[in-house]
Amino acid sequence: MQATVREFDAADGSGSVFFDDGTVAGFGPKVFAASGLRLLRRGQRVAIRRGPSGAITALNLATLPLPDAGTGPGAGAGPTP
Repeated sequence: MQATVREFDAADGSGSVFFDDGTVAGFGPKVFAASGLRLLRRGQRVAIRRGPSGAITALNLATLPLPDAGTGPGAGAGPTP
């Protein structure tokens, strides 16, 4: 899934994105830190992953792959197969 950066606070690593339908979702510093990125700019396209609750669990630039599902915030929180 892709979205567009709406705002980004470089001081704490949190921000929000617009989805193509105009809805807005926020992401926290842990999600940004797991991306390995140093900065986001308003208007950049990003790829995101959302969890079952709809919260953003991973993001990266649209041209780069998302981190593995087992490496973001909350990784290892569920049962192992």
